Amino acid sequence: MLIKFFKFVLILLFYQSPLYSKSKTLNDFNSRYLSNYFSGIVAYHNGDNSNALKFFRSSKFLIKQHTSYLSSYTYSLVLEGKVQQASSEIKQNLTKKSSNFFEAYLILSLDSLKKKNYQKSKDYLKQSYKFINNDKYALIIYETLNQYLYVFEEKKILKTKKTFGNFSLINEVFQRCYLGDKDTQNYFEILLNNADNLDYSRYIFFYVNYLVENNKYQEAKKITDNLDYLNSPLLISQSKKWIEEKKYEELKTIFSCRDSNDIVSELFFLIANLYSSRDNYNQSNFYLNISNYLNPKFKFNFSLLAENYYLNEDYITTKKILKNFNKKDEFYYWFRLKKEAQIISKNNKEKSLNFINSNFKKIKEPSIKMVFDIANLNKNSEKYKKAIQYYDQILLKININSALYSEILYRRGGSYERLGDYKNSDKDLLKSLELNSNNAYVLNYLAYSWLEREYKIDIALQMLEKAYAEKSNDPYIIDSIGWAYYLVEDFTKAEKFLKRAVELMPEDPIVNDHYGDILWKLNRKIQARYFWKSVLDLKETEDQMRKNIDDKLIEGLKNS
Repeated sequence: MLIKFFKFVLILLFYQSPLYSKSKTLNDFNSRYLSNYFSGIVAYHNGDNSNALKFFRSSKFLIKQHTSYLSSYTYSLVLEGKVQQASSEIKQNLTKKSSNFFEAYLILSLDSLKKKNYQKSKDYLKQSYKFINNDKYALIIYETLNQYLYVFEEKKILKTKKTFGNFSLINEVFQRCYLGDKDTQNYFEILLNNADNLDYSRYIFFYVNYLVENNKYQEAKKITDNLDYLNSPLLISQSKKWIEEKKYEELKTIFSCRDSNDIVSELFFLIANLYSSRDNYNQSNFYLNISNYLNPKFKFNFSLLAENYYLNEDYITTKKILKNFNKKDEFYYWFRLKKEAQIISKNNKEKSLNFINSNFKKIKEPSIKMVFDIANLNKNSEKYKKAIQYYDQILLKININSALYSEILYRRGGSYERLGDYKNSDKDLLKSLELNSNNAYVLNYLAYSWLEREYKIDIALQMLEKAYAEKSNDPYIIDSIGWAYYLVEDFTKAEKFLKRAVELMPEDPIVNDHYGDILWKLNRKIQARYFWKSVLDLKETEDQMRKNIDDKLIEGLKNS
């Protein structure tokens, strides 16, 4: 699944879909048309937009008679990527009753914008205002698009305007870039160095794109040289690769801040990302398709569209969208392969792993990011030997002073531990801690491994206390420190931690088993049996643990 690159600090109200509108004259319509229309609404709300569109088309007789029909039809057309057709339908059927929704005039405004008819675009946008209805997202769109249209017509930035925090900062950068403002580069740097703890990494692409458009290739390379493939999102990794290979035209081809359509397209990508971050995938897809309508060259935005459909469990549409990414754009092609593997894993995990492993072998020179991904996929699938081989490759390629070196040692050490190779596991995990002594997860992993082996229990407890100080709300660390106190027979302290771990992870079999053991030691045997029995009802409980629980239910804890 793709990372959502930032969250805006805004108070936003729930978006109301026009599909719920009602008409008082439904009895006047032909029942067959009505049946198809309502079938379309049901299909839409079930996420089956293709069939929804078919039903709406077959009931098109209602377009001028039922006030909600046009909005329903428009939504389905846009969700199918048919924004131009949606615009044409709105124009042909524009009446006060049928076009009483914000998106109708927004689409007409964008149709005029795309044709560089900014005055007509402003006129349509102005008509959309009365349909905002306290929708914060619609207000943001209206105000920001109005500012852009002013810039396009007047060739200067509007001085008095409504602002929406970081959202407005992003759009001012694009406006200055469009105008060729001498301070554009400074504004990019202000944005990227913003101290509000939000992730602006996506805008590294636009900054690099701006530098390349202005023939500042060395400055662009200086930026990408400081980027690490392992830590960079897809768009940035792809950009870094293009700069390294001097494929500057690839950057120029998909976006230009001098193109009004391109920069407004990014506005709607932002809106789509906002909706996606709130799990409103239909609205996100609606605005993604509008974004693509304005700038169809920027096909990489389809990655969010694919992610939305995947999260909505529409795997057929997901695979269809993923076909936009080919081998030429290696990082997005790798994203495609991983997402296809995820879909396969829904029915067959082994087949999924074979699929991704076999396709990985076909890549001639995989980037270090791809090697990292394939190592993790194999580790997560318990193919520890293969994972170790890939981690070995990464460690040979990265500097020991890299922040990621200790992370790779942690992952390789965990793989050795799962294989029972404790010598190499301890060596990697201790080396990882030598490089980053405060990593709570490494401290927890090594300490818990020692607890299971009843090895250096006192030192393990000290490590867990340090880990707990770093991550006091992590349920796995809480479980580990509770179990450490159990092993040193401080059952009162152990109970305090394990009780909290159970509250945080009530479905975890190990935590429930541990808590049962501690309760038994505290002579709360009825409660202990209750928690042991609960372990048998959990899906994640392994066979050996079930056998151990059965024994404890009959005999209690031995040696107690």
